[in-house]
Amino acid sequence: MSKQAVTIIGLGPMGKAMVNRFLDEGHPVTVWNRTARKADDLVARGAHRAATVEEALAANEVVVLSLTDFEAMYAILKPAETALAGRVIVNLGSDTPGRAREAAKWATAHGAGYLTGGVMSAPSGIGAPESFTYYSGQKEIFEAHKETLEVLTGTDYRGSDPGSAALYYQLHINMFWTTVISFVHSLAMARANGISAQEFVGPASNSMTDMSAFLEFYAKRIDNDEHPGDVDRLAMAEASVDHVVHTAKEAGVDHALPAAVLELIRRGMAAGHADDSFTSLFEVFRKAG
Repeated sequence: MSKQAVTIIGLGPMGKAMVNRFLDEGHPVTVWNRTARKADDLVARGAHRAATVEEALAANEVVVLSLTDFEAMYAILKPAETALAGRVIVNLGSDTPGRAREAAKWATAHGAGYLTGGVMSAPSGIGAPESFTYYSGQKEIFEAHKETLEVLTGTDYRGSDPGSAALYYQLHINMFWTTVISFVHSLAMARANGISAQEFVGPASNSMTDMSAFLEFYAKRIDNDEHPGDVDRLAMAEASVDHVVHTAKEAGVDHALPAAVLELIRRGMAAGHADDSFTSLFEVFRKAG
């Protein structure tokens, strides 16, 4: 049985990884990119290069977008919107939940099916069994093309709201960047004290492994709006992070990152949470708007 043909628009590292994965699995692939030469190696492997966006859309029912954001999607697809009817747009670009909902309305208004996706993998993880992608949008469209999408990664369907997958993705990205930037900051402090990244990565990795139980413990309390200071207190956190700030200063390392965390903690204390858990910052964050 022949495998479903797909179109991929956008040939950055992620788009190229997806094309190669589909080709490896025997799927016919049509590609389009604003810089056409980026498709040269893929064409050499058997992909078809569309000369125009209209041709790329007309080639296959399933059209996967691997673009930076939805602004790029509109810039590419709006001039060819008459060719959207009957296509299934699988948008794997990053943007906000609200913009994902707007994009879904725009696509369906032009006769296209639409799925939002949030790929929880680097390009190197495409095709790996542990990789997955959040999807949301019309369930019947997702189910109809699930097998094809699972060539790329596992799938985690998060409901009919087109913004849901984008939200889950952004929640992860929020944690990712704050975590890895704090890791790099710690490495700067380590280097200033004669400790190499390789020396510290083992203890850092162990800390991350232990974090899952920590998160589960506090998530239950947050869902119950409970922030007792029986395990930790915000006042303790203030002293702890203040020590980090001064450790960075002593090492001659920029201390803006821990200082920003310290400021958040002090806002929580000013709001009356000094004797509550650090999770009381949840209430501070919620009221920020």
